[in-house]
Amino acid sequence: MKYRRLGKTGLKVSEIGLGSWLIDERTSEGNNAETIVDRAYELGINFFDSANSYSKGTAEVVLGKALNKYPRHSYVLATKVFLPMGGGPNDKGLSRKHIMEQCDASLKRLGVEYIDLYQCHRYDLETPLEETLRALDDLVSQGKILYAGVSEWSAVQLNDAVRLSKKLNLHQIASNQPYYNMFHRDIEKEIIPLSEQKGIGQVVYSPLAQGVLTGKYKPGTAFPKGSRASNHKANMYMGYVLKEKQLQKVAKLKVIAERNEISVSQLALAWILRLQNISSCIIGASRTDQVNENVKGSGIELCTEDLQEIERILDY
Repeated sequence: MKYRRLGKTGLKVSEIGLGSWLIDERTSEGNNAETIVDRAYELGINFFDSANSYSKGTAEVVLGKALNKYPRHSYVLATKVFLPMGGGPNDKGLSRKHIMEQCDASLKRLGVEYIDLYQCHRYDLETPLEETLRALDDLVSQGKILYAGVSEWSAVQLNDAVRLSKKLNLHQIASNQPYYNMFHRDIEKEIIPLSEQKGIGQVVYSPLAQGVLTGKYKPGTAFPKGSRASNHKANMYMGYVLKEKQLQKVAKLKVIAERNEISVSQLALAWILRLQNISSCIIGASRTDQVNENVKGSGIELCTEDLQEIERILDY
């Protein structure tokens, strides 16, 4: 496993991270969450990502219990705040009240004394940015979080946060967690150039496009039994990527993968990691064999010819 700095900070995170969206009650039979986390840790993954909203806190509890056996300094634990955690008017968003209360709640569910990376799950249009940034800065000063990050913020929002943090002498956000893969490349236009300039690292989610870039789905064939696409609890976001045109592209990408003696998923992860602004790719896993395969995407360097051919396939 290779490691990279989280933005311009000194924190090192594994190039492949493990997310907890799939390791709660959706975890497949015979593969419990603890086994998956154990295998990830054994293979060198030190970056584990969650959110308070995943199954209304259940994912944090499950992840925290699975990591409890390991020395706290040996892994980087990330979680998020923003989405609704109740029906009250202050049970969501990035107000000081919600951030402070949810940080304490996440610490309790995770069973730890501090969170390495605390991320704003989305941008809050109803709360002044200064209020949010001051709350995060206070959490750093209190030792409850070590770094602050965001998820799915626009280039304008990121730039505003950096500018205001400097003006107020606050800790700057260290990372952004965007959706990024071969089929969704919007961050290349503005987010990455700005982030490179401002020292913000990307910890991207869904690097395999909800599993479409694993190669398991074939054009014109039924979904494999037990796959995410065949599970209505886990495939709610797959409709816009699980299309015949995309599957045809995957079939062409498989030729490049086979030529390099790697899997399609390893090719897709290596392609993302071609960019130095990417600090980590957050994979989801419901089985240990998925972890075994995906960690091998770390350290693969694709040649110029392969990268050019991939561009032609994706642009088609």
